[in-house]
Amino acid sequence: MIPILFEANAKNFDTFGIGVLRDTTSCEITEERNGTYELTLKYPINGSLYGCIRKERIIVAKPNDLAKNQAFRIYKISIPINGIITVNATHISYDLVTIGVTPFSLENASVSQCGETLLIKGVIPHSFSYQTDMSKAADFGATLPVSIRSLIGGSKGSLLDLFGGEFEWDNFKIYQHSARGEDRGVVIE
Repeated sequence: MIPILFEANAKNFDTFGIGVLRDTTSCEITEERNGTYELTLKYPINGSLYGCIRKERIIVAKPNDLAKNQAFRIYKISIPINGIITVNATHISYDLVTIGVTPFSLENASVSQCGETLLIKGVIPHSFSYQTDMSKAADFGATLPVSIRSLIGGSKGSLLDLFGGEFEWDNFKIYQHSARGEDRGVVIE
């Protein structure tokens, strides 16, 4: 799939947005389990959409053969080297780093209640939703203002810290699975 460029405020990625980045020379997406989810794209300065590539805009690309197209927000554009720029972008879910929550607490709440409440408590309107297949319960909350992304995973007392599991990011949908993928009896050595 050829990457597509969208405006920074885009929410629907079913169109061709600003345009298709057909002059792209390479596009690599890296996703680590419960970690980094990034896109690195190389684009020539004589490409038709070179002048449209800007920080905060969104690039939509297919991360692997099985996944749906995913949105990545541009955070860095290199200076041209040999007529090629390198564009770095993080998955749209990293927008949750910029959305805080005020202090709250839940007692003996299910994983689903914790995730849904966390998103509801966001101080800025957003389009994210949360689902899980887990049925554990625990006390959950924040004693100080903190970002939603931090309370999802990456801090003591986060959803990941309390309940474990593996996150799947599907644009504005957050899935916390007890385990992602299947054991198909294959070992890669």
